[in-house]
Amino acid sequence: MGLLDTILGRSKPVRPDLDQLFAVPSAALTLQAATGFVPTGLGSVCFAGVEGGTFARIQQDVRELLDADTARGGVPVEFSRDSYGYTWLLTRQPAEDTASLVNDLHAVNTLLQDGGFGPQLLCSLISFRDERERPLALVYLYKRGTFYPFAPVPGSGEKRDNELELQVRAALGDDLRVEKDLARWFPVWGAPGL
Repeated sequence: MGLLDTILGRSKPVRPDLDQLFAVPSAALTLQAATGFVPTGLGSVCFAGVEGGTFARIQQDVRELLDADTARGGVPVEFSRDSYGYTWLLTRQPAEDTASLVNDLHAVNTLLQDGGFGPQLLCSLISFRDERERPLALVYLYKRGTFYPFAPVPGSGEKRDNELELQVRAALGDDLRVEKDLARWFPVWGAPGL
């Protein structure tokens, strides 16, 4: 970082640490004990879509990697595009197998990053529900290397349960690197798997 960066208030971006995702299975146990939320077995990765043969090949590699579980009873990976033009990849594992879900998400992020598409990666999320069927996601911000909770209120349009999000932050503060800047807790309305 140079003097000009310091004067202008720029900070050096955090280098993404995809290994942070491997803390989620342990955090899921903490989350269940503290709040009653359990994993659903659904996870997704969001990235800015890029056209071209190289990107199409990476998408095919991701599909082949994750669809390999289909032969053992797994569900094929699904790609979709949201109203903002972002591409979402949804993967499924048994609800009790959070470690395999995290492995899938890590593999997708790594393939995209190693293929030169790291700048297009936005976030990954792991979905949870409680006994009242309230949705919750732990969102990993790729460029920040941090997590935050996102709790949409079911049936109320685009409204969040801020109290629940803060409760989850307090519960997981020792398990995950939680994003401190609440302004970066972006809503992910309609995210696949949520």
